[in-house]
Amino acid sequence: MPIATVDPATGETIETFEPLPSDQVRQRLATAGAAHERYRATGFAERARLLNRAADLLEQDTADIARTMTTEMGKPVKAARAEAAKCVKAMRWYAERAEGLLADEHPDAADVEDSGASRAVVRYRPLGVVLAVMPWNFPLWQVIRFAAPALMAGNVALLKHASNVPRTALYLQDLFARAGYPDGCFQTLLIGSDAVEDVLRDRRVAAATLTGSEPAGRSVASTAGDEIKKTVLELGGSDPYLVLASADVERAAATAVTARVQNNGQSCIAAKRFLVHTDVYDAFRDRFVAGMRELTVGDPMDEDTDVGPLSTEQGRADLEELVEDALGRGATALCGGTRPKEQERGWFYAPTVLADITPQMRIHREEAFGPVATLYRVADLDEALEIANDTPFGLSSNVWTRDDAEMTRCVRDLQAGGVFFNGMTASHPGLPFGGVKRSGYGRELSGHGIREFCNATTVWYGAGG
Repeated sequence: MPIATVDPATGETIETFEPLPSDQVRQRLATAGAAHERYRATGFAERARLLNRAADLLEQDTADIARTMTTEMGKPVKAARAEAAKCVKAMRWYAERAEGLLADEHPDAADVEDSGASRAVVRYRPLGVVLAVMPWNFPLWQVIRFAAPALMAGNVALLKHASNVPRTALYLQDLFARAGYPDGCFQTLLIGSDAVEDVLRDRRVAAATLTGSEPAGRSVASTAGDEIKKTVLELGGSDPYLVLASADVERAAATAVTARVQNNGQSCIAAKRFLVHTDVYDAFRDRFVAGMRELTVGDPMDEDTDVGPLSTEQGRADLEELVEDALGRGATALCGGTRPKEQERGWFYAPTVLADITPQMRIHREEAFGPVATLYRVADLDEALEIANDTPFGLSSNVWTRDDAEMTRCVRDLQAGGVFFNGMTASHPGLPFGGVKRSGYGRELSGHGIREFCNATTVWYGAGG
């Protein structure tokens, strides 16, 4: 895939970029290694000063970087501004809290004495150079939610961003440079996927984090495993959205629309499979389908647009294949199921609700990365949980109920990294984020995320120490 900015609303190639030559990649690796030797010795106050300065600059740049993101991957510009604001919030959150999150831990006194020590402490130290392989769908947020904690922990970062968001990738490098970070603390590598293995195998790279597809995660994890290097993976999701008999159906349906089409439906944590109790199925279906039909599909630079184009032509083709397979096997399109007639250019797809889904359809288990929802009628919670877990993914989940016993059961039995009751899945810097099964492993955000790329060092002092 060429490294290029291609406007998905028009299909127009705006700018292309040459991949970094191998000698320049090696030079940047050397620069990163040298930077870590200096940066790891800085204190939390200096790291917080730098990160807060970067947050201030990003806040000032919001309008411009939002337009850049929209131009490169098609999200509505109002959503792009919200993404930038979320990044600013996370940067300030980590700048304020990192020192406390990584404070020395003091084991129980009885255990210290039993170990023969006069005292002992657990200290968190940075691992070193961390390679981040990041996706296009949240081109700013995905990077910042890694970079903010990693930099506050004393690591340095190498970014290999998706090939269709090069302007955003270069902006991020420039942002940290303008904030005053020492040379080499954050570098963007404009390279293709085929160059990732050599970078990851370099002795100066200590660990890697990847958000993206299952094949990409498998490739990075395999290489890292061969090199015995730490990885954190956040991969796909096919999140269930359970609406049970006691649910507030009106709120559940209105929220379901947003939960499905956020980011043009291109979000790993977007609700995708809607499992509705038979007692409230008809009422939910009617409200949900009406809400999907009312969405405005169009120019993502227009403030009134709800759903923009898919990011790539191939992405739309993949989505169309899933829908066509389902329709060919007996599914019913309650709305959408086609390209919008109003958009002759660009990679648009109409908000779609499919009913009468069966396990024989690909979309029953595969992730639909676009504004397509699948709707199931279920007899009870047992059936809802069976369908919800009948997927290789386990990123997050949503449950609408007012029954405490059902909440307890869902927390216990849903195979997911998160369970969100009476609302939609969202990420927040104070809450751990990640999945199970083929949605990956490890956690981002919160204290869990900042400690992923730290060495938990046991410091033991004998008598007289």
